[in-house]
Amino acid sequence: MELAELYRDCRTYRRFTQEPVPAALVRGLVDVARQRSCGRNGQVLRYVSVTTPENVKAMQPLLHWAAALPKEIGTPREGEQPTAFVVVAKPKDANPIISNIDLGIALDAMAITAWQQGVGSAILAAVDRAKIAALLGLPEGLEVNVVLALGHPSHKSTLVPAEEEKPLAYYVDEKRDYYVPKLSLEAVLTEK
Repeated sequence: MELAELYRDCRTYRRFTQEPVPAALVRGLVDVARQRSCGRNGQVLRYVSVTTPENVKAMQPLLHWAAALPKEIGTPREGEQPTAFVVVAKPKDANPIISNIDLGIALDAMAITAWQQGVGSAILAAVDRAKIAALLGLPEGLEVNVVLALGHPSHKSTLVPAEEEKPLAYYVDEKRDYYVPKLSLEAVLTEK
């Protein structure tokens, strides 16, 4: 599959089969992320792989899902929750601009690499950072920034053309499959 096709089809997933994501696959995702470009080669990001059933279960109530949807629709229920996570942390004193760019690069690299292996993901920024740090025993000076939820998707997510004068918010159908409106290339690109 070509890279552009991987990016097009790599969507956010919020419901998963309960097939475990192997710890080795998660370790490989972090390995890809750590090798990506980073500002000033600072390598400030730190990662925690969460794959043991007890820690995966403990993480579930610390995450907040799909703000554009009612909680009963957007939040995965028991039996459809992620089966692994990568928690990304950074030092409290990290340069916010550079480290946030690094964070985006790392998350994208992990998400697209996971998707290449048939594993879907959701990047979650609405998380209980202090509780996650305590659960995982993060050292003093490191802050939880974002959580990458991982699992084998149990729903579809489809890109649809954005309609003029309509909101860009994603929505679901009666089967709880997702539809994600995207602006046209002409709407976002100026060529000079």
